[in-house]
Amino acid sequence: MNVIYLSPHFPPNFIEFVIGLANRGINVLGIAEDHYDSLDGRLKGSLADYYQVGSMEDYDQVYRAAAFFCHKWGRIASVESNNEYWMLLEGKLREDFNIPGPKIQETINLQKKSEMKKLFIKAGAPVADGIIITDRKSLDEFIKKHGYPVFAKPDRGVGGAGGFKITNEDDVANFWLKKPEDCEYFVEEFVDGALTTFDGLVNKDGEVEFTSSLYSPNSAHDLLAKNDDLSFYINRVIPADQEEIGRRCLKEFNLKARFFHLEFLRKKDGGLIVMEMNCRAPGGYTVDLMNYANDVNIYQEWANMVAGNHFQEKFERKYYAAHISRKDGKNYLHDNDEIFASYGDKIASYQILPPIFADVMGNEAFLVRAKTEEEIADMVKFIQQKA
Repeated sequence: MNVIYLSPHFPPNFIEFVIGLANRGINVLGIAEDHYDSLDGRLKGSLADYYQVGSMEDYDQVYRAAAFFCHKWGRIASVESNNEYWMLLEGKLREDFNIPGPKIQETINLQKKSEMKKLFIKAGAPVADGIIITDRKSLDEFIKKHGYPVFAKPDRGVGGAGGFKITNEDDVANFWLKKPEDCEYFVEEFVDGALTTFDGLVNKDGEVEFTSSLYSPNSAHDLLAKNDDLSFYINRVIPADQEEIGRRCLKEFNLKARFFHLEFLRKKDGGLIVMEMNCRAPGGYTVDLMNYANDVNIYQEWANMVAGNHFQEKFERKYYAAHISRKDGKNYLHDNDEIFASYGDKIASYQILPPIFADVMGNEAFLVRAKTEEEIADMVKFIQQKA
């Protein structure tokens, strides 16, 4: 089996997906901008072939790389990246080379907030009202109908980038001043709530093979606007309402052999609002947290499904597993030596994050696990406490 993998070196923890494919005897054919000699040694050992392009944004170059692989290796079974940024590029290659998986229009629909909303409504899921805004008048009419605040975000976007919380007329003026002209925006009622998710893997038949759920008190918007410190954790128990609504939504999205990352807001009254479906692996070190929470290797299990269509290990939610971040330039009370001295037996991993992720995910992260939420809360407070 031959699999083209886009940008196999980034983010650094995602090289484990490539290693997992190679462990199953799959020929992994990498395309990226970096020179081969600069790649991680374990990654180089897992690639059957590699093609360096000058720019991944130049489709002609990526197309020629894929054509070279088709000529040299024969039929391509799949194109992957597990990265939302490259999903449309995956779709273009699948369409041009007749490779199974979501093509261009299907990929666009999977990424658009407005199209997601239609499927959520069809599934009977609770949603906030929202529309595509085409001009100043359409935004003003939406605000007149729902009142302040509202939240505007790119209809196709990644994470919290480009989002605007609009609370008054000055915010409206600022939105029109700063909004990129070539970007279509989707506006929704603002929902005050904590982020929580229903995540997992579906096999090639669309059957759910693995489930997980995370909780975070932070919003992506506040992490950028207020420079907050991020923390979130994998739950040991998935709330029943999240799983029930999540499975209904999955049926409407008709995903095959993919991760899913369905985001909710849990309101103060306990109710849920479905926000977005991301048809890819959760970002950052969330997959690593899934591993720590369950004592499994989700990277390998994803590769097992690509190769053989089934999740092989039994999993049980043994631990809460948390990402606790810190940012450069803040005066924290406890240094790293104190943190390791206090919680070393619970720290599964310590990571310096790539600078591109720092605004949201922090410059450094402690990946920890514990049997109780109380222990997780204590570690978040200790690690992020300011002097």
